[in-house]
Amino acid sequence: MSKKYIRAAGAILLLMVAMIACQKMLPRAPAEDRLLDGPVAELSTEQHLQFLRGDVAFNDEVFVAETGLGPLFVATSCGSCHAGDGKGHPFTTLTRFGQPDTLSNRFLQRGGPQLQHRALPGFLPEQLPAGATFSRFMPPANTGLGFLDAVPDAELLKYADPDDADGDGISGRPNWIPLPGYGSLRPDAIQRNGRYIGRFGKKAAVYDLLQQTANAYNQDMGITSAYEPHDTYSGHAIDPEISTSKLLDVVFYLKTLKAPLPRNAENPEVKAGRQLFLELRCSSCHVPELKTGYSPVAALSYKVFYPYTDLLLHDMGPGLNDGYTEGTALPEEWRTPPLWGLGLSMNAQGGKYFLMHDGRAGSIREAIRMHGGEAQQSSSRFQQLPEQEQQQLIRFLESL
Repeated sequence: MSKKYIRAAGAILLLMVAMIACQKMLPRAPAEDRLLDGPVAELSTEQHLQFLRGDVAFNDEVFVAETGLGPLFVATSCGSCHAGDGKGHPFTTLTRFGQPDTLSNRFLQRGGPQLQHRALPGFLPEQLPAGATFSRFMPPANTGLGFLDAVPDAELLKYADPDDADGDGISGRPNWIPLPGYGSLRPDAIQRNGRYIGRFGKKAAVYDLLQQTANAYNQDMGITSAYEPHDTYSGHAIDPEISTSKLLDVVFYLKTLKAPLPRNAENPEVKAGRQLFLELRCSSCHVPELKTGYSPVAALSYKVFYPYTDLLLHDMGPGLNDGYTEGTALPEEWRTPPLWGLGLSMNAQGGKYFLMHDGRAGSIREAIRMHGGEAQQSSSRFQQLPEQEQQQLIRFLESL
């Protein structure tokens, strides 16, 4: 055997040893059910490309003054409030202000409904107007939004019982809102007195993901678009600072993010917790299963999914009354938040839970205890359970 061959073989052996060592040192990629980001299945090649464009715009683009930021703003990027497409953190909460009645928001001409508490050099950040009531909103997780967007209005109305006609103490209702003046109606849209069903936002005051996205660029970052052209500082309409194509890419990205995948569903403790969830009637508001109707994105059409929400407003009692209204939503009324992905919340929140609409609850147990109003009976029954059964219910919620 030649020396040249021996040297080559030795080099290959060293390279293989180095590669094995590196593989052992590198962390393993998280399992798919541990991640909130990623596209839904069955997208076409063209749709995958649009998803990727939206992903870059949402997670990688950071705005500065030269690219349209401000002059008043809350954040400099979309991703800064939704790390890994998960929930926000107390540092990224939004402040919404208005009044305790539903006679429209008289503070809209004074910067409302959202407080821009940061400003570019040379400008002063907003201050809460005298007499305004306010609430802090924790940025929600983004995943599975396209499924929620595609649920027919009639499906949601099946769960509405505003007068509690069945006497079960649960009286969910839609937030009937005016359309923003752009976008298109759902093919199955139901209208009452010129208003339509809102389904996004803490108080269900947003119609669809286009309105949600255009508002976020405008209210969170001071970025104008063809849909929301008014500058948050001057109130005047100015040229768009983000292209329509890019904004629609972000809408598509949010619409086609996958639904969170459940974990440990066959674990006996998780199964026992699910049964308790049903027995305590938590499922009266956190409806386990919904079905989409037609969607222009075929991958979202006519799908059964498991978000654990009815997307309706419910009276949550005086403890969660911040004195702030949106649309027809009263101060104590909040949209039922989806529970899917709950167990992964800490991944985006720095290793600690910040739950409820403003992050005031530091654990799932604490969040359950804060439920009042229509949820008071379920909350009280949970607190009366033996510790083992409370833990089973919590394990089930963490599995979602």
